[in-house]
Amino acid sequence: MPLYVDIHNLPGVDVKDVARAHEADVQSQAAYGVNYLKYWFNEDAGKVFCLCDAPDKKSAIAVHAHAHGLVPENIIEVESANIAGFLGAIPERDAGAATVDEAGRTQLDGGFRTVLFTDIEGSTALTQRLGDEGAMRLLRVHDAAVRGALSAWNGREVKHTGDGIMAAFVSASRGVGCAIQVQQALEAHSRDHADDAFNVRIGLSAGEPVEDSNDLFGVTVQLAARVCAHAQPCQILVANVVSELCAGKGYRFKSLGAVQLKGFDAPTALHEVDWRAAGK
Repeated sequence: MPLYVDIHNLPGVDVKDVARAHEADVQSQAAYGVNYLKYWFNEDAGKVFCLCDAPDKKSAIAVHAHAHGLVPENIIEVESANIAGFLGAIPERDAGAATVDEAGRTQLDGGFRTVLFTDIEGSTALTQRLGDEGAMRLLRVHDAAVRGALSAWNGREVKHTGDGIMAAFVSASRGVGCAIQVQQALEAHSRDHADDAFNVRIGLSAGEPVEDSNDLFGVTVQLAARVCAHAQPCQILVANVVSELCAGKGYRFKSLGAVQLKGFDAPTALHEVDWRAAGK
């Protein structure tokens, strides 16, 4: 059966409330052919994520509705290979609750993020062709476009990678909107400055990375980087979870099917963003 992660926004609930709700799910699930496997609770953010096997989304939601009435704000089909990237590689208790040890709780933020990478295509060749100063001029154009879009879409620059930028968002739709704005801005630059034309690839994923010392780590980050590396020049690619979270936001996605990415055992479903159609 498909695997699903559902997302609840429940500010004010505590650990005991979530545990009771999960127990009620387990008691009700058989009638719907569903198996709730694990849940993760970000108490500071009031977010609950539940992982289940289910015939379809409606059946998974029906369990929650019957058990306690706390239906999710969103539910996403996920691949088993990417569960750790979505929920984090976190141990769990017998009752199915994912846990973070107390020493780590004070140091690490496991909040939900959409992670974006940009990468200037052929940066080494550009340096050879334009020289150091010319390449730096284009890098400044790239940086200005990305930082302007981050400001417009409430993103946070995590770090500069030398020929790109890594950024994070609390919303998948904002991350995609930022990526679109970057590509549109750079297309306009290349149109107006043919001698300084260059291309950028962008990749996004979403999940529960670990934040430490103002940097992000974990499978979510690794997947976003691999998605970016797989993209063609001028292309925006997103992992399946990002396209699912953007349902109803007006973006156009083209499914590319399951793609084998370096370092990941199982293929990953990818989607291309039709950024040229945005706003039309």
